[in-house]
Parts: sequence; structure tokens; C-alpha cells
Amino acid sequence: MTLPRLIATWFGTGLLRPAPGTWGSVVAVLLGLAIDRFLGFPVLVVATLLVIPLGFWATAGAVAGQEDKDPSEIVIDEVAGQWIALLFPAAAFWSRGVEDWALAAWPGWVAAFLFFRLFDIWKPGVIGRADAKGTASGTMEDDLWAGLFAGLATMVAAGLWHGVMGL
Repeated sequence: MTLPRLIATWFGTGLLRPAPGTWGSVVAVLLGLAIDRFLGFPVLVVATLLVIPLGFWATAGAVAGQEDKDPSEIVIDEVAGQWIALLFPAAAFWSRGVEDWALAAWPGWVAAFLFFRLFDIWKPGVIGRADAKGTASGTMEDDLWAGLFAGLATMVAAGLWHGVMGL
């Protein structure tokens, strides 16, 4: 296995069946929560900023010479997108000084996961346009957009739940 393929499959996670994208997202959430818990929110930000260009590089290398530029085993795009979605609740808790929010405030990361999977599968608007490019960069771009929208949806849901409903 080449280095780009190893990284693009997120060290073999993308080879899990069924639903490799969901497996990639699950692994990303667990790893993201561990990074945030044990190394802190700023390290999660840095890890996210590093995995994005790494994902573009690895995806391009893994699909070079292939007709399909978005094979299901490529899941580094899910890792990058899921971490973007996870940054939103993580930032909210970090800004309030809450360090161990993964267990106490589990709806935040569950919502980020569910919204990310929703947008990644549904592909509305700009997400679908990025996916339709049919390129290695499009493979990454659609999940980056999905992560952004999932993070925003998570914060809107939290605001509605805690603000409007008063819970």
C-alpha cells in the first residue's frame, strides 16, 4: 500500500464495510474527542488545519491514474470534514472553560456527527457542486463544506434547544 493510499484510507479505516464513510466519520469523532480531551482544543484546531492539506495530497496520490476520483475507501475527507464540524461545539465549550465536555455534553458531538453524515450523504447546494466536479480535490471539498454546514447546524440546534426551548 502506498503512503498516499494509507493516509487517504485513514490507515485502513476506509476498508471497513459496510458504509466506509460512516466508519471514517466514527473514527474521526473518536480521535477528535481524544485530541480535544487529552491535548486540548488548540491542538484539535491545528490537527484539523494539518489534515486538510494532507487530505488533498493523499487523495490526489491515491486516485492518480484511476477513473473514479472518489472511491468509497477514501475517508480522509470524512476525517477533515468531521473535525471541522466538531470544532464548533469544541470551541463553544473551550471558550467557556469547559475542558471535559465529551461525556457531560455528548449531544454536541453526536449532533456534529449526525449533521455531518446528513450533509455528506444529501449533498445540498455547494456540497453537491463540489462533489460533481469528479476530481480528487472535489472529493475533499464536498466534505469540507459538509463539515462547515454540520458545525453551523450543530450550533443552531444547540441555540434552539437551550435558548428557545430553555432546556
